[in-house]
Amino acid sequence: MKQLEPGQPAPFGAHLRDNGVNFCLYSAHAEKVELCLFDETGSEQHLPLNARTGNLWHGFLPGAKAGQRYGYRVYGPFDPKKGHRFNPKKVLIDPSARAIDGVLLDNARFTGGVDAPDDRDSAVVAPKSVVVAGKFDWEEDKPPATPWGNTVIYEAHVRGLTRQHPHIPAALRGTYAGLAHPVMLEYLQHLGVTAIELLPVQHHADEPRLPRLGLTNYWGYNVLAPCAVDPRYASGLGGVSALSEFKSAVKALHQAGIEVILDVVFNHSAELAIDGPFISFRGIDNASWYWLNEDGSDNNMTGCGNSLRLVDEEVIAWTLDCLRYWVRECHVDGFRFDLATLLGRTPEFTAQSPLFEAINQDPVLSQVKLIAEPWDIGTGGYQLGNFPAPFAEWNDVWRDEMRQFWLHGDISIGKFAGRVAASADKFDPTQRAPYASINMLTAHDGFTLRDVVSFNDKHNQANGEENRDGHNENFSQNHGEEGLEASADVLQQRRLSQRALLATLFLSQGTPMLLAGDEHGNSQLGNNNAYCQDNPLTWLNWENADESLTAYVCALIALRRKIPALTQNRWWQDDSGDVQWLNQQGQSMSIGDWEHGPQQWLQIRLSQRWLLIVNASLHDVDLQLPPGNWQPVAPFNSVLFDEEPRRVMEGSQWRAAAKTLCVLQDVTPQSR
Repeated sequence: MKQLEPGQPAPFGAHLRDNGVNFCLYSAHAEKVELCLFDETGSEQHLPLNARTGNLWHGFLPGAKAGQRYGYRVYGPFDPKKGHRFNPKKVLIDPSARAIDGVLLDNARFTGGVDAPDDRDSAVVAPKSVVVAGKFDWEEDKPPATPWGNTVIYEAHVRGLTRQHPHIPAALRGTYAGLAHPVMLEYLQHLGVTAIELLPVQHHADEPRLPRLGLTNYWGYNVLAPCAVDPRYASGLGGVSALSEFKSAVKALHQAGIEVILDVVFNHSAELAIDGPFISFRGIDNASWYWLNEDGSDNNMTGCGNSLRLVDEEVIAWTLDCLRYWVRECHVDGFRFDLATLLGRTPEFTAQSPLFEAINQDPVLSQVKLIAEPWDIGTGGYQLGNFPAPFAEWNDVWRDEMRQFWLHGDISIGKFAGRVAASADKFDPTQRAPYASINMLTAHDGFTLRDVVSFNDKHNQANGEENRDGHNENFSQNHGEEGLEASADVLQQRRLSQRALLATLFLSQGTPMLLAGDEHGNSQLGNNNAYCQDNPLTWLNWENADESLTAYVCALIALRRKIPALTQNRWWQDDSGDVQWLNQQGQSMSIGDWEHGPQQWLQIRLSQRWLLIVNASLHDVDLQLPPGNWQPVAPFNSVLFDEEPRRVMEGSQWRAAAKTLCVLQDVTPQSR
């Protein structure tokens, strides 16, 4: 009969030590905790965790090894009005598990009970936590440590990125190994991106209703185990574990000079609403892990049924431990936090929340890239610009106003200039640097860029919600015909709009983020909420890639690297030579120029020798250029027009074509 020794109250989870495994679990209100061991036949052995230090329950199991399957049964009161929902009939996943064996099924045994405890035992169906050995040969791996000013982010899904790639072996498509295949590494290098931001790779579950509709959770934001790599993206070739395959992918990306940023979910869990799966936090200590209302019900500030309560010392320590694991053990270079307002809730949002303070003081986490999605659906949930340094933030105002400017003409030239200048009105220049504005045209949540210029309305019928889901306000523009098929004139207008938007993305101050596939015209057929579509609708269509558009994006990213004003990561000053805002006559913009009604054209001189010619109007505009020997940048403009670059006209004038952003370079020797 196995027996537990007292062990240590740190770290969280199950960790191999000399001749055994140390287990540690946080629960403030539990009365008893049992470690449950499962063998290959499914037989279960219960071992009480009798050692307790504060709110940490712990024990050491001599002789235990990697591969041991385990879970917890936690005893305490079932008192919904006080938020307590303990039910030892349910086997619970370790929140710090490094691997999970099994799938969270749509099964009634996962019900914990709403008004009274459910007495059906869940052991036979519950996924099990697994003890993991962390050994991996990283060789001489070093993080690329790309400065923020040089960072270009590529947001992608592990499966969708390579699942249909014709030049990657079939067995590797859609996997961590496919992500690290030389074909993909060479593509990313050629494109010029410096970081890949991956949608969640943590072990996630399907919401129970999705399998009933024949669907699955594709995006992965319904996280079951925040520290476990999802095995569904592993090739399994050579018997390599999912964790080792993921680490190999990170190592290969680093060798290619590309950072890895993980999308992480610390705002809610896969337990969903109170009648959802009872599998982890809710049974460990519902009142400590989740935000609750006064009547004991969930305070659902995420729209997902529950909201994690990241304020108590132990929960903060657990969160930091999870994040440090991904950095230390998996060598990732940063995180994008889903619905990140929850990270600052106390329950009101504050930039001085205990978790933010802990992250800023952490010697590991304060040194990696941190990106916030600056909203949730709770009261005061929209917090763009209010996160503390060193956080950067997804800038949805940049997205919406740039779409409005180029596609609808109803945003002033002044607002356009403000977005080009890293949205200093949103990010306090005394507290933040320009990198804090993550500029994006699109992201996984919403239309792809091609769909932005092809659909006025969302088309989400395949999601099984009668097209009620997804955003209704997309600021998209189909240019006169709904859908991908259109007349030659409409297709040309869409082509120009795509290129103008992309040029604005990469030639604005701040950190550009490109959605994977936008560089070659990928479409989701107008579905702007494809979270449940794990099929060719969301997998990138490489066979029909628009290679001319890809070449255009490559040229843009290469051009961005040449312009100091875009890479030096300091706020522009008009008298510093970083930027000059010029009117139609090539002179500095006056207050009157900025206030000149519906004007939709502008000249922006960057670092003295680069000139952006912006014309979002519906007609050509003749502009007087500032002094200098201005020549069109090639291949930038030739890629745009598929013809010889437009030439400077007599008298140093330039005819700016409608709906275009062009770039000129001063080639006089003194400007070098």
